[in-house]
Amino acid sequence: MPESPPARPRVSAGAVFFDDHGRVLLVDPTYKPFWNLPGGGVDAGETPREACRREVREELGLSVPVGAPLVMAWTPAGPDGKLYLVFDGGVLTAAQRAAIVVSPGELARHAFVHPDQAVSMLSVAQRALMAEVLAARAEGRPRYVELTEALHER
Repeated sequence: MPESPPARPRVSAGAVFFDDHGRVLLVDPTYKPFWNLPGGGVDAGETPREACRREVREELGLSVPVGAPLVMAWTPAGPDGKLYLVFDGGVLTAAQRAAIVVSPGELARHAFVHPDQAVSMLSVAQRALMAEVLAARAEGRPRYVELTEALHER
């Protein structure tokens, strides 16, 4: 029996940011019905951290450092799956929050919401991812998870 070619999952990267009240930053993409973390696909020749910083700059107008990865999640999205990395963006200062300008045409708006409120704004798969992100941040150590539901496409 011939060997099948190796899987080539797509890779996406995003960041989780908080305000000084512990609320999480979510963005409202214009092209899907649920809110999301800021982030997007990793381009050829780009590392996931570079992609995360680029996406944050493109989507929010912020050039901020991102910390360590919190969650690496595999999902069955697409023919070969998708690997999604979420980096710790930390707490944004008042000046950084005031400087957010969402990318027109891509995002309708952004909001800082209590983590419990985020559950109702996210897709089922994103809810599971958010729970892992919050747990990893609270524990101070990264997690690898395999989510059975595909994360909504970017």
